Formats: sequence, C-alpha cells, structure tokens
Amino acid sequence: MEPQWETLSPDLRIAVSLEHRFGTDAFLLSDFSLAKRRDRVVDLGAGCGIIPFLIYKMYCPKIIYGLEIQPSAFSLFSASVEASGLEEKVIPVLGDLREKVLSPDAFDLVTCNPPYQRASHGIHSPNGERSAARHELLATIEDVCKAAGRLLKTGGRLCICQRPERLCDAIEAMRKAGMEPKRLRFAAKEPGKAPWLFLLEGKKGASPFLRVEPTLYLYQGEEYTPELLQIYRKEQRDEG
Repeated sequence: MEPQWETLSPDLRIAVSLEHRFGTDAFLLSDFSLAKRRDRVVDLGAGCGIIPFLIYKMYCPKIIYGLEIQPSAFSLFSASVEASGLEEKVIPVLGDLREKVLSPDAFDLVTCNPPYQRASHGIHSPNGERSAARHELLATIEDVCKAAGRLLKTGGRLCICQRPERLCDAIEAMRKAGMEPKRLRFAAKEPGKAPWLFLLEGKKGASPFLRVEPTLYLYQGEEYTPELLQIYRKEQRDEG
C-alpha cells in the first residue's frame, strides 16, 4: 500500500500509514526537548520519523538519528528524509534499542515517545505493528532508559512522554540508568481535567532536584490554547 503524505512545512513532508502515524504527543515532546543547535540527538523508537522531523523544524540541531526496529516504519522514515532533502541532518537507523547499535557516550539529547501500556495490560490490536506501538512488546520503559544512559554523554538529557499512571515507573527507570529527573510537566485537555500525559526530562550524572513546570492545557473552550497553537506552528530554530 502506498503511504500517505503529511506536510509539516513547505519543505518538510512525512510519509505515514495506518500503522505508523502521529499525534499531539509528538509535538509536545519535540517542543519540550529544547534541543540546541550544537546537539547530537537520537530518537528511540522513531516510528515514521515524526519526532526527528519536528525537532529539526523547531530547533535545527547538529544531527539527529532516529532508531527504529520495525522495517515498515523505517521505510516510511527513510522515504520522508529523501523527499525532504534531509540526508545530511536526519539519519534513519534500523535496529533494536536494546542492542548496541549506536556509539555510547556520543549524544547530548535522547528522546522517546514509548508505548504507553505494559505488555500485560489492556486490549491488544490484532495488528502486530499497532500493538507494538501501544504496548511494551519490543521495549519497556526500563529498556528505553538503559539505552539512553548508555548513549548519552555525562550531562546529556533524556526527554520522554508517558501516561500519568506510569510516572513512578519512569522516575525509577531513569534513576536506575544513572539519570536524575530534572524537569516535569503535565498536559491536560483543559483546566479542571486530570492530566492525560506527562513530559519528563532526566539528566545523566546530575544531582537530585526536580522542577515541576506549569500544566500545559490543550483547549480553551472549543478552541486550541494559544500555547498549543504556538507549538503546532513553531518554526523558530532557537540558538543554543
């Protein structure tokens, strides 16, 4: 089946399929990452490549690798890189994050939008690729943090998003992998609603101190909030 194409900007196009798509969480995590121009970045479980593309669009770091285990997603990601002319900036890599595919101690920033549910929880999709995107079939939060701890330089950062019920799991996994949680932000649909997502940054080799940032709200009545609109439209590539 031919992929569908989504346009992120006039010069950035990304191929998607029914199994490998993206949502609001990818935009929130990319914005939260605060990548710098000098950074070497790797996104774990890159899927169709949406987070590497968004980080490039928002921050233009030195280079971004996207590690993906599923050949079908890797194929979409590679097609998007070629179509957008980003071969020198965004590098798709086919491989398992649990294996030593990339060089250790080589990256300033690792990002990951992991499966949200444990393998034993919830109803699994009969489609194996969709199920792997939603459940921890191919990698757990512990696997993600262990890989990040191996790939990051001392002082490097891991940024992830997850469901609020997994917050303790994420903090514990970060600390076991040698990273200290430093920045936490919750995202909620609107004021008065419980958060549906959290964004968490851990720093390799850092001392304990966690800053909780103001909650990010998605809707103001029937409309998107100004902050969410700014994230969706973000084009400025911050200097760092």
